[in-house]
Parts: sequence; C-alpha cells; structure tokens
Amino acid sequence: MLIARSSMREINNLKTRLSAAFEMKDLGPAKQIIGIKISFDRPAGTLNLSQKLYIGKGLRRFRDQSPKTAEECDHMALFPYASAVGSFMNAMVCTRPDIAHAVRFVSRYMANPEKEHWEAVKWLLRYLIGESKGFVDADLGGDVDSSKSTSWYIYTICGTTVSWISRLQKCVSLSSTEAKYVALAERFPTSPPKAPPQREIKAHTKAGDH
Repeated sequence: MLIARSSMREINNLKTRLSAAFEMKDLGPAKQIIGIKISFDRPAGTLNLSQKLYIGKGLRRFRDQSPKTAEECDHMALFPYASAVGSFMNAMVCTRPDIAHAVRFVSRYMANPEKEHWEAVKWLLRYLIGESKGFVDADLGGDVDSSKSTSWYIYTICGTTVSWISRLQKCVSLSSTEAKYVALAERFPTSPPKAPPQREIKAHTKAGDH
C-alpha cells in the first residue's frame, strides 16, 4: 500500500489506524512500486518517477526475442509485437506521456503487424533508452542596457551535450513568468530531433558515403 499526503502527521495517524485494524509492516518512505522508482527531495519539493530499469529490461528481452534470420523475419508471428506495445502502454501511462503519439500509432496494428511496424517498435525502444533531455530557463531583465531578459537552454542525448545557447530575448518581458514563456517559445523550433540524425549517420555509413 502506498500512502501519500501533504502532512506527515496525517500519514502517521492513518498508519496507526490501519495497524490497529490489520496486520501490517511499515516499510518506510516509498522507494519503488510496480516497477516505478520514486525519488523524493522534500527540501526542494520535487518528486521524480522513473521506469529506467523496467524499460531497460524490456529492451533486452525484446532484443533477444527478435528473429535473427531472413526466414524468421518472414513470419511476423514470431515477433513479440503485442507484448512490446503493452510495455509501451505501461510506461506511457505511468511516467512517459511523451510517447503517447507513437504508442497510438503502433497499437493500431496489434492484430496484423508487418515488418515496418516492428521497426517502429524497435525505434521506440531505442528512444526510451537513449532519450534526449532539455533544460530551459531565463532571467528577468538581466541586461542593464536594454532591460531585456536572457534565454538559455542545453540539450543532452545519452548524457552527451549536443546543443546549447545563451542569448538575449528580442522583447522586453514584464515578469519572470513571461520571460520563461518566451524562452520556451524560442526553444521549441530549435529542439534537436531525437532519432533522424542518428538514422542518417547510420544510413550514410552503410552506403559508404563517409
């Protein structure tokens, strides 16, 4: 059982009542539940949920189950397609809403998947493992000459920084909230694509272009 309240006093009172009615063991602060790792920083007021281990196990399992020969690839029944999509749905609902569109697409072909659909599943698995992360922020009127705010962001893929910038905004923001919204608006058109560059590099290498 997972108990979550804004007050520790209320949590302790509930534990006392439950212990009086049922035989139970207090395992302390929650660290993991149904494959979800829980990290709570009370002083900072942050809660982080991660399924990295769950996703990693799924990647290894589906990679091992993938057909290895051309003959096996001709029989889509050998692919663990439905199981893989089910794992995606679990991750999407619990911690990864960013894959909702991709999951909606691959789930259309549960009854009769073809090779290209399995390739999409494998791409999604690779995305979940080697995801890109971005951090965006802005100050408020930090430039003393123009009173304009400064936007900055940094993006990483697999822990490696691939894109970063620090630049003056084009308009004068009247609040810190407005400055951050401007920074976000500037960030989206320049967000690095997550997979196409990697696929292009792979294709060029295979063709001997580089």
